[in-house]
Amino acid sequence: MTNHEALMRRAMHMAETARIHARPNPWVGAVVVCVDGTVYEGATQPPGGPHAEIVALNSAREAGADVRGATLYSTLEPCSHTGRTGPCTEAIISAGITCVVSAISDPDEHVAGSGFDALRAAGVEVITDVLADDVSEQLAPYLHHRRTGRAFVMLKMATTLDARTAIPNGPRWITGEEARVRVHQLRAESDAIVVGSGTIPADDPELTVRHVEGKSPRRIVLSRSGSVHATAKVQPCEVWSGSLDALLDSLGSEGVIQLMVEGGATIATAFHEQHLINRYVFHIAPIVSGSDNAPGVFAGDEPLPLTDCHLVSATALGADLEIVMKPIRKKVEAS
Repeated sequence: MTNHEALMRRAMHMAETARIHARPNPWVGAVVVCVDGTVYEGATQPPGGPHAEIVALNSAREAGADVRGATLYSTLEPCSHTGRTGPCTEAIISAGITCVVSAISDPDEHVAGSGFDALRAAGVEVITDVLADDVSEQLAPYLHHRRTGRAFVMLKMATTLDARTAIPNGPRWITGEEARVRVHQLRAESDAIVVGSGTIPADDPELTVRHVEGKSPRRIVLSRSGSVHATAKVQPCEVWSGSLDALLDSLGSEGVIQLMVEGGATIATAFHEQHLINRYVFHIAPIVSGSDNAPGVFAGDEPLPLTDCHLVSATALGADLEIVMKPIRKKVEAS
């Protein structure tokens, strides 16, 4: 690992701390390395607050450090426009930073290379593509939203070893406590969550964030009848009776970066067969359902060959296993 890569890893760690509160802005991390070798860090603050680069620069100044001639590492291209905050590029240039190392450019129409151009025009050395693949994965929902205008779709399913999503006459929860806490983390990382209407009478879920810190996502129920019982725990919720394509377009236009699909085989199959899923998250419990009649992960005969997906990660969650996959080819165009 090069020094640039090691420091970008440090910036990525900072970015992860902003994943919950930064949206709809990208969750970005930054590191400032001063000429004397001292290092200062920052992460994007909630909307209206400073971006990661400014937080890192302020941290250095508060410590009495001289940032002139320093190198700044940022996981994403610094912005060059005025939004809720001023341009980060102006602050970087006025601080006397001489080199900016970044992983990827920002596809947002207000940036899209203009940040790098502004830095270079001011004589700042710009180095790009450091850990680009890793940062692209970390920022995948944001990048997808900015490139397509649509919400990034993450399907989460809990399953037994024999690919069943329930155990007849067995416990309500297939997976253990660590996996259930992880589900709440995924909810906190999502701006909206959707289930099918059949899940409401079957499980009466709340679909809120309870076991971790974070804001509960918007709750959406797919229902052709256009209504959900007033006493259902999912209330207050929104009801959608249109197409899934239209749902993703609508949510994307409203600033929803990530949509979590959490329900049964019917809704999972609908998103899967229309090639709308950007990440598959399977929580696999070390148990066999023992029933051919128990519901499966998907309904029907549509296969999910592993050759059509990349393995993103495999993580132990107590006795359970989290498998994350992304499709090699997916439908991304807006309707």
